[in-house]
Amino acid sequence: MTRKLLHKTLKYYLSFSLVVMLFVAPLFYFVTQYLYVHETEDGLLLQKKEFVRNSIPRLEESDIKVWNKLNRNVKINNVQENLKDDTFYNKNYYDTLDVEIEPYRVLVSPVTIKGKKYTFFARTNLVENKDLIISVVILFIIIVIMLLIGLFIITKRLSLTLWKPFYETLDQIEKFEIDKNSNPHLTSNDIEEFNRLNQAINKLIERNTLIYKSQKEFIENAAHELQTPIAIFKGKLETLLQHSDFTEEQFGILDDLNNTTTRLNRLNKNLLLLSKIESKYFDIPDDVVLNETINNQLAFFKEQALAKNITIDIALEPNISVRINQFLSEVLISNLFLNAINHNIENGYINVVLDKNSLIFSNTGISKSLVTEKLFERFSKVNPSSKGNGLGLSIIKTIADNNQWKLIYNFKNNLHVFEIRF
Repeated sequence: MTRKLLHKTLKYYLSFSLVVMLFVAPLFYFVTQYLYVHETEDGLLLQKKEFVRNSIPRLEESDIKVWNKLNRNVKINNVQENLKDDTFYNKNYYDTLDVEIEPYRVLVSPVTIKGKKYTFFARTNLVENKDLIISVVILFIIIVIMLLIGLFIITKRLSLTLWKPFYETLDQIEKFEIDKNSNPHLTSNDIEEFNRLNQAINKLIERNTLIYKSQKEFIENAAHELQTPIAIFKGKLETLLQHSDFTEEQFGILDDLNNTTTRLNRLNKNLLLLSKIESKYFDIPDDVVLNETINNQLAFFKEQALAKNITIDIALEPNISVRINQFLSEVLISNLFLNAINHNIENGYINVVLDKNSLIFSNTGISKSLVTEKLFERFSKVNPSSKGNGLGLSIIKTIADNNQWKLIYNFKNNLHVFEIRF
């Protein structure tokens, strides 16, 4: 399943952001806790320093009890024998004001008052670890959400602005058709890579358009130049066939040559016709009433259908007018009839339906659906032994495309259905 470049890029951004957040969150917690405890210890040491400098010189032994009563978090206790330096530790105490047990950071340190050793005790309330963890989690969730939203907005804007020339180029390429006389207009921009891409595409289109035009001109010129020698060759054969001094075998060979020449002449004319259609030679449309075009050719093709005892039924809405070149409308109807007759069966059936939205030719034939992948390609034949040249459906498709019509093939109710939607 394909995905847009924006979504794929955003996926990597988000994945990287989540990994970073998952790594940074616990690190941030431990660093914050360390800094907080460190600052707390500095505050306790500052309290001790202030006590030593300002309080001890004026403090008498008899004042210690009063001092302890007046100070809630600073006490002067009896000396601890093994205490030699400042010592910090955590301990939970019941707080009578908050009526709950709370964590404290405690400093105990030896001090001397009037020549007698005591222990200085000071404590500071700490934020509970649980509260700290919850605060950190909430903070990081907010940061992650803000980061992801920011990344999405930035990436979206980058896609709309930075990648805008790329999507414009892509849109032009998707609309480009080599057989149309309209090259894509790839504008330059301030991004070097996109400019290189546009230059490469322009060169590629120019080369392929030149090759396509050369091939088309070759086919047109070759078909045009072949008309005269084929016509001369066919005329000579027909002259020979009028003589009666041939054996039956010789006459059969000449007849086969004449039939092959006829097919070659038809193939040459069809190739020339295709080339002219693609080069917009018949690009002057008229308001053509298709009913008249069909009725004008109906009598001729009914005679053609008699060879296989094929029945032709028509159902035409009156006065259906379309914009198409008059000559091409006749070629279109002719090829639709020829296709329906040539690929039909003995005692078969052809139905022609015309309304304001579509023209439908349905006919009997082989009892299975045709392979649609190459059905409308040149020289594509359903039956290799067919006498056709494989250009009839290609001509129909080219005429439909040039008039922005849609040609659809279906196989239903044991009928091959070719529908042209206007």
